[in-house]
Parts: sequence; C-alpha cells; structure tokens
Amino acid sequence: MSEHAHDNHTGPIKTPKQLWWTAFFAFVVPVFLIIGLVFYVTKADKPQAGAVNPELATAQRIQKVGTVELRDANRPLAAGADVYKAQCAACHEAGLVGAPKHGDKAAWAPRIAQGYDTLVNSALKGKGAMGAQGGGAFRDIEIARAVAYLANQGGANFTEPAAPAAESK
Repeated sequence: MSEHAHDNHTGPIKTPKQLWWTAFFAFVVPVFLIIGLVFYVTKADKPQAGAVNPELATAQRIQKVGTVELRDANRPLAAGADVYKAQCAACHEAGLVGAPKHGDKAAWAPRIAQGYDTLVNSALKGKGAMGAQGGGAFRDIEIARAVAYLANQGGANFTEPAAPAAESK
C-alpha cells in the first residue's frame, strides 16, 4: 500500500524529455513571439490612424491656438438701424425664443420701463436666450445704438449715442 501512495502525488511530467518540451513551450516560444511582434510593429514608419497625408496631420497638430484680427479703429460708427439689420433682426423680426418683435409696443413697454442702460447691459452681456453681443463684429457703442433704434421702434424715446470725442494727447 505504501508503494501506491506516492503515485497519487506525482505531476504530469514524468521524464526529462517532457520537462524540456514543457519549458520550451512555456518560456521560449512566448519570448520569440513577443520579439516577432515588436519587430513587426517597429519595422516601418506608419502614419497616424485616419491620416492619409502625414504632412497635413502634422500641420494640424502644431497649428496656432488663437488668431489676431485687425480692425480699422478709425472706421465710422455704424448707425443703429444698420447694426440691427446685421446683428439683431434674425431673432427680433420673427420673435424667436421670446425676443420681443420689432415694433411690438406691448412687448417692449416693460423692457423700456427698465431703462436704456439696463437694455444696453442686457444686449452686451446677454440675457435669457440672447447671447452676449459685446466683443463681436460691432463696437459696444454700435450695439448701444442698435438698442436705442430697436427700443424706439417699440415706443421708447431714447437718444442714439454719439461717437465719443477724439482723445487729445
């Protein structure tokens, strides 16, 4: 009985030849597979995924973050009606997303009661669904002129702001 007790505790490898093949397949073959994969991946330059033109892809990655836009500081100020047509009419003509319609005295009365400065501040900084108009294509004084024009069409009697006096040195 003692002779058979040791048979239960032996492993699957019974000969040195089996040990050699097990070591070969367990360690040597994976090492050669990894070396082969590394060689395959690094053997040639490959463009980025989706980049057909590597020069264009490089140019897009290193492009400037911001741009500088030069404007003529001496250009004459636009009239309120012109600024309204260019910047405000898209929403105020149709009354989109709660914008008071051009010439609708009932819709403009509570806004006019808040005062001209409040209306200009709302136009420059944005209010409700209306985005900020300040810092765009028009100067702040031109936006203020458009506010005066639009409010006057709705029953106000605001004076369109004049161009600021030239600063002397």
